[in-house]
Amino acid sequence: AYKRFSELLPREQRERAYSARLPKSHILTLPELRANPFQDRICHVFSTSETRDDSMSFEDFLDMLSVFSDSATSDVKSYYAFRIFDFDDDGTLDRKDLEQLVNCLTGKGEESGLSRAEMEQLIQNILEESDIDKDGTINLSEFQHVVSRSPDFARCGALQR
Repeated sequence: AYKRFSELLPREQRERAYSARLPKSHILTLPELRANPFQDRICHVFSTSETRDDSMSFEDFLDMLSVFSDSATSDVKSYYAFRIFDFDDDGTLDRKDLEQLVNCLTGKGEESGLSRAEMEQLIQNILEESDIDKDGTINLSEFQHVVSRSPDFARCGALQR
């Protein structure tokens, strides 16, 4: 992990990689993130940058790699997936978050984009399946409950090699 991190740094910073911050643009060159529709959210969620530039320290990078590793638990994976899908960072997945999630997966503005009616129906179906307390949003425990019923979830990961 250290070797991968330091190789992404500019040459002059490689000797002090432990204290360097990796710019988001360099993180996004990772093959595992390059085509990931959630690449920006992944950088945002794992970055501890005080300037909110989504750069990563070596510790941030390690956290990201460990969450997406095969050895991470389903609870850990689902917690970070929830945070990645919570586009407005308010602690719930509401209709706007779900719409952004679907757009990331289907390619908004491309041929695979959904019509407004299809989008509304899909969001309604997701809420009917997941919103246990019927408050119009999906909280972390509801999300984890739904994910726990999906045996493929723990094996899927954006950075698995």
